[in-house]
Amino acid sequence: MNLFLLQVSTPVVANTSANYIPIALQLIFAALFVAGTLGIANFLGPRRNTSDKLATFESGIESVGNARQPMAIKYFLVAILFVLFDVEVIFFYPYAVNFKELGWHGLGAVLMFVAFFILGFIYIIKKGALTWED
Repeated sequence: MNLFLLQVSTPVVANTSANYIPIALQLIFAALFVAGTLGIANFLGPRRNTSDKLATFESGIESVGNARQPMAIKYFLVAILFVLFDVEVIFFYPYAVNFKELGWHGLGAVLMFVAFFILGFIYIIKKGALTWED
């Protein structure tokens, strides 16, 4: 007797597309749930467009000046560098999971990976990418 909807009573072959049916169903149901929730909220939600709601503001403060004024490139550079060094941490996860199986070769690869990022960090410090003065 099958207790679960997608329970398989026979052994599953590892490389068949039938193994991905539960994932596809979950993605379909998730997409339908999101679309349905947004549709119902749009259909049933109130629509009171007052002048206060249509006024532009940021963090509760009224806007002052032109929104199209140029912004310093340092801000974008620091943001890109943050993303670059933040994503570096993601690559440590597979090593942390499999560090026993990888052995000394894996340790050497991770140390080389870290060394490249440290050299890159030293380079951007020497170039002055993190100094805020103009």
